[in-house]
Parts: sequence; C-alpha cells; structure tokens
Amino acid sequence: MILIMKTLLKIFSVPNVMIWLAFFMVTLGRSHGDLTYSIPEEMKPGALIGNIAKDLGLDARGLSLRNARIDLKGNRKRFCELNAQTGDLKIAEIIDREKMCGSKSTCSLKYELVLENPLELHRIVLNIQDINDNSPRFPNEQIKLEIAESADKGARFPLDEAHDSDVGRYGIQNYALEKNEHFTLAVQSNSDGGKYSELVLDKELDREQQHELSLLLTATDGGTPPRSGTVVIYVTVLDANDNVPVFSQAVYKVSLLENSPVGTVVVTVLATDADEGPNGEVTYEFSRISDEAASLFSIDKLTGEIKVIGQIDFEEETGYEIRVQGKDASGLASTAKVVVDITDVNDNAPVINVKSLKNPVAENAAPGTEVGIINVQDDDSEGNHKLHCSIQQNVPFKLIPSIENYYSLITTGELDREQITQYNITLIASDEGNPPLSSSKIIYLSISDVNDNPPVFEEQSYSAYVSENNKPGSSVCSVTARDPDWRQNGTVFYSLLPSEVNGVPLSSYLSINGDTGVIHAVRAFDYEQFRSLKVQVVARDNGSPPLSSNVTVSVFITDENDNSPQILYPTPEGNSFMTEMVPKAALSGSLLSKVIAVDADSGQNAWLSYQIVKSTDPGLFTIGVHSGEIRAQRDISESDSMKQNLVISVKDNGQPSLSTTCAVYLLISDNLAEVPELKDMSYEENNSKLTSYLIIALVSVSTFFLTFIILIIAVRLCHRRKPRLLFDGAVAIPSAYLPPNYADVDGTGTLRSTYNYDAYMTTGSRTSDFKFVQSYNDNTLSAGNTLKKIPHDNSDFLDFTDTGSKISTLVNTPFTYTHTHIAFTPHIYSDGVTKALRWKHRLFVNGAVNISIAYKTSKTSIV
Repeated sequence: MILIMKTLLKIFSVPNVMIWLAFFMVTLGRSHGDLTYSIPEEMKPGALIGNIAKDLGLDARGLSLRNARIDLKGNRKRFCELNAQTGDLKIAEIIDREKMCGSKSTCSLKYELVLENPLELHRIVLNIQDINDNSPRFPNEQIKLEIAESADKGARFPLDEAHDSDVGRYGIQNYALEKNEHFTLAVQSNSDGGKYSELVLDKELDREQQHELSLLLTATDGGTPPRSGTVVIYVTVLDANDNVPVFSQAVYKVSLLENSPVGTVVVTVLATDADEGPNGEVTYEFSRISDEAASLFSIDKLTGEIKVIGQIDFEEETGYEIRVQGKDASGLASTAKVVVDITDVNDNAPVINVKSLKNPVAENAAPGTEVGIINVQDDDSEGNHKLHCSIQQNVPFKLIPSIENYYSLITTGELDREQITQYNITLIASDEGNPPLSSSKIIYLSISDVNDNPPVFEEQSYSAYVSENNKPGSSVCSVTARDPDWRQNGTVFYSLLPSEVNGVPLSSYLSINGDTGVIHAVRAFDYEQFRSLKVQVVARDNGSPPLSSNVTVSVFITDENDNSPQILYPTPEGNSFMTEMVPKAALSGSLLSKVIAVDADSGQNAWLSYQIVKSTDPGLFTIGVHSGEIRAQRDISESDSMKQNLVISVKDNGQPSLSTTCAVYLLISDNLAEVPELKDMSYEENNSKLTSYLIIALVSVSTFFLTFIILIIAVRLCHRRKPRLLFDGAVAIPSAYLPPNYADVDGTGTLRSTYNYDAYMTTGSRTSDFKFVQSYNDNTLSAGNTLKKIPHDNSDFLDFTDTGSKISTLVNTPFTYTHTHIAFTPHIYSDGVTKALRWKHRLFVNGAVNISIAYKTSKTSIV
C-alpha cells in the first residue's frame, strides 16, 4: 500500500494525489478463493498492486514450485505480471481506463491464477479507478447562434455539451459563461447524469444596436484542481425563430454485427423543425461521442445517416452510446441518444496453449501419469465461447477436462521406446459457433529410454569347427547379441563364463573380444586330448542395473592326420624276438598270424591298410588289406625255406598318409626238435648284412655262454618252485605302451573284429591244437572255469584254473571264451639257451592286454 502511494506521488501532483488517495482502496476478497484489488489508472510499469501469496495465505516459494502464472480473461493485453518467486503482482503496462472501458461507470480486469500440483484456479478482479487525467472538450471549436431580436427575456438556447472522457466526479461538473450584459448561463442535468448548459436571454437584443456577440463558455470537471475546456459562442442577432428541431425518437437502439464492412448504415436519425425557410432546415452532428466511437462511426449532416467507417470488433467493445444534435439554421437545436449494441460473430478460432509439459517421458511411466496441462481460450462469447478439446489420433494419451477450459494430458497405456521413440500428438479444439471454428496444435513428446531389454543373441546356440594344431590366437567363431535399448543401455560387452576343461581353466583355451564377440583360441588344440568343449558366453549391457543373457558355444575339434599307426602285435623288438610257427601242412588260405595296429586319429585318418613290403618268399604269404591277417597264399611245400621273414607296412588313409612297419618272423615246422637255434632269426635284407649279424651273434654267444648257463639253471630252479614260464617284454604288452584313445567304443576305431576261439590243451606239443571259429558277441566262459591272476606275479599272464580242482583236471579239457580283439597263434619262444613251444592267446580290450594264456611243452602246467 505504501509503495502504491509513493508511486502515485511520483506520477501526479501532490494535491491531486491526496484527493485520490482518499478514494483509492485495496480490497482483498477471500470468498471462494477470489481476490479483488482496486487501483487507479495510469500507474507506472513495475508498480506493486499486492502480494498474492500473502493475500491467499500461500507460501511464496510454493508459487514457483507449483508453476504459478496469471492469465487475463477476455482481453488481448496483459497489463499485469506475477513474480512467482515473491508472489508480488505488479503493473506491466500503463492502464488507460478511458481506452479500455470508455464511458462505463465501472471498469475491471479479470485474471485467473493457475497453480499446478495440484491444479488450482483463483480468480483475481482488478478494479480500475478513474483519475482526473482528461480535460473537458467541446465537439466544435466554436458555437454559432443566431437569435432573433424578438426573443423574449428568459429565452433559453441549448449549447453544445462538453465531453470529458473521465467518469463520475471527474466528468463535467459545471459550466461558466463569460460575464456580459445580455446572457446568463443555466446548467442542466440530463437523464443519464450528464450536464449540459443553456444560454438564457437576460436582456432583450437590439439588432440595430448590436448584431453580433462573442461569448466565452468554460466547462470544468470535479477534479482537484479541476480541469477545464472552453469554446467561443458567436451570437448573430436575427429575426425571430421560435421552433426547435424535434427528433422522431429520444433514444435510437440498434444492433450491429461485428466485422460489418465499412459503409454499412447503422441507423438514420430524423429531426423536424416547424419553421419555414432556413429556420426549418435541420443539420446533424455528434454532440457527445468517445474517441473510439468517433473512429468507427460518422454521420451525414444533411440526412442524419450514421455509417461504419472502421473495424467493428466485439472483443474490443460490446456497445457504444452516441449523442446526436439536430440544429436549424438559426441555431436552435435538440439532441437524441443512439445506443449501438455490437453482436458477436464467431470470428475467433480457439487458441490452444500448452501451460506445462514433461518432456521427455520415461518409457516405464505408469498409465495415468500426467505429462502436461493444456489451456484452450476463445475470445468470442456465449455459444461461440463453448469449447471442446480432444486427441483424434490412436496414441496412448488422452485429455481429461479439469477446470474451465483446462485439460490434463495423461498416459493411457504402456510406453515402449524400442517401438516408438517420439509421439506427434495433434490436439484439436473446436467451439460451438455457427459455423464452428477449430484449431489444432502438435505436441512433440519424446520417450526416454529405460534399460528394460537384455541383450539377445542372434542364434540360440553356436557351433564352431576348428582343426587341431591350429595357430594360437586364431579366430574360432563370432557371436553377436543385439540390445534394442539406447546408448549405454544398448551397448553390449561379451565375456566367457569361467569353467574348466579336463581340470584346466577355460581361459587357457579360449578368449573373447569384449567389444566384438570374436572368440579366439589361446593355444593349439589336440584332437587326441579332447574332441569338443562347450563354453558359456555372457552378453551384458551397460545399463544400470545391467541386464545380461547367455548362449552356449560348442567348439568341435576336427582331426588331422598327425599320428602314425602304432603296432600292437607283434610287439616291438627288444633283446629277444618272437617267432610264429607255421605247420608244414598249412593249406592255401590258412590263417597263420595277424598284425594288429591302431591309429590315435579318427575317421578316415584312422582307416588302416596292411601291405607286405618285403618277404623271404614273395609268393608264399598274403596279408588282408584291412584285417592285417597273414594267410598262406598257396600250400606250404617241403621246398619252402623253414625261416620266413616278412616286413609289414601299415598305412593310414589320411592326407598326407602316415605309415609304420614291423617285422614278422615265421618258422615252418611241425616239431620243436626240428627247430634250429633261433638266436640268428632275423630278416636278411642282404647277404652282407646277415653275415655281419651272424658274426656278431657268434661272438656274443661265445662271450656270454657261461653267463647264460648260470641264468638258465637259476630259471629252472625258480620254475620248480613256481610253475610258470618267465616271459620277457617281447611277449606281454603293458597297457602303458598303447597309444591313448586308439580304440573307439562305438566300433569306429581300428580294432573292429571279434573272434571266438576253442583251445584244446594237452601235455604233448604235437597233440595241442586250436580252432578259429566265427565272430561271437557273448562274453562267455565255461561253467566252473575262472580266470585269476597269480598273486605273487606282476606280469600280464593269468593262471587259468578250475576253482577247487587240481590243474590235471583241466588238461585235455576243451574250454571256450570270447572277447574283443584276440590274437591266438603258436609261438616259439627263445631266450638264447632254452627253446620252448607254447600256445599263446592274447586278448585286447580298449587298448590293454587283458588275458594271456600260454602252454609250455616242457611242463604240464598252464601259465
């Protein structure tokens, strides 16, 4: 209040302000949340009107947090502004009451105070009080009167009414006439409270003495100090004119559509004068009209036709009042009132204002979340002012009416940024005019990303094939995962889930590029160690919290031909060698021996083929290409050499092919007594080489003869205590010798045959025999017979006995057993001193020698 008083003191003179301060009031109304302020017009911009926060009992900080603002209702100008930080309502631009309200007795501005969260609406009424800022004005610069000299004393002559834009006490309050001897002034009040003056003849005129008079008329208002306006009255003395023009109506009421074109006739006024001649001719003019009306209307002086000369706008002013004067030639006049009511036309389309908008909106916003506040305004009135606002698109948003043309924009469904990143929401507002008008506004609403999608691999599982002996660091395969989220939420990193392969950490075999998903081999792989491995790849995004997914990558090692065939039988040569006995009566096609070999590779790299590369008698023996079985190619004859040496080549089917060779020694004889010394049994590649070997053998025998005699005696003494024949490493093949993984349990390896043998044992070497029968799959052993290993023996031979019976019960008793991979051939064993004929039966299962049975002619025991 003090601030307003100081402002007024600066604007107006001290006496005038003192009067207005007595009139000025600030009224605060709290009924239904409304506020009413009364302020004088012409306050300077920045002048304080009042503190809304204090008057409403609100926290000043709350106004800013709740996005407080004021909207002016029904006017295009703003005039006031709100400081949301302090709650002060201040003048934004100078308010001219006369321009805004004209001659209306009351003048007010209506505002709406809008608060959000929650939405509140308060009405603010600003009453504009008039100040004395306008002086009285006469419609013309001079008043011309023609008065007949015959006019009687006391005759009255109406004068032009002065106009003051101010209202109330600041309007016209009095008239004063310059002192003269013929006329006095009478001040009258009309029906609407206005004042006008009449010139009263106080002393008769004498045209012969004075035919023209000049008088000064002054109009004053009620201000302090008062303002005034003057006009000069020119009185011409004429003959008598005793009739005043009379209008057909005292008040003319008309309705005029806004936007009426220029030249439209509003109304025609008519006044008549009973006098004749010039005294009866009436002319028309506006006697009192506002500046705004004067710019919109004109009157024809002769016809009284009032026309439109400007743009009529209902939103600027809804009606006008005009005073029209009819005057005859002698200056007698009368007045009439013309009331023009402006009729509204639906010429203003609704205006859509976005008061608040939360942009962007998180994609996980729940349905019903408020994202904006929309306000719709229309300057038209009545039915033209009724509005509807809606969204015509199929979008997950809708408008909910709130308070008087306010709408809340809320979500109606789930949002998914991966489907739609931005919505272009078209708001359409329409009124109820005839025809209706509408407008639209597009709101661009972005959807912000939330990390709600884990990475997804392009495939459910991955398979990769890598050749063994690969280069370390080479690429194995590549995995790719996609994440539809945005920026860091969609950035994918790859890692391997820790695990072990054969007890070794997976990281020593494989690594992965965290950015590209390319899996690399850390080391070279060996198919013979392991053939496949599985790894779990984890794809993790960079969101908060991060999301991840796994995929299984199966890496298969493909075989390369990097292993040569390994000979299982005959065993590799050592200090002694093994000779197979061939009966002299062997017929063509008879099975004489078998070469057993394996290859640690697989597939075609492990397909073996056998070939005799060197032979003592090339046409005597043949070998099965795939079986390795050595058979007689023709019948054995007496002329054939007793000692037969074969060199067998075993080759795989790889690319390139790998091979190995072995020597097979055959002795054609039916009687052990016929067998010569075996110490020189070796393959003779050439005569010179064989001779060298014989010389070395003879020297060796001579040198160590006594040592061998002692060794043989010791051996025989041991055999008396333990009835078994000592075998050297050339007979038994320990399992450690066999290459790993040479046999496939599914039947795809190199040892595929299954044989069934019937062995008939006797005490004499000549009556012993064996029978090779068809393949047999059942692992059988005759009832009552068992196989057990001699406890005090570390060799690979087993004692074949009958539980609870003497060994003699087994002699001459046939027995049958079956197992996979069997070699059963007669052997002649020689340690350089003693010769022994025995039957030797070997079983190979999964790469290990399981059973070995031998029959020795010099003893009647089975070892």
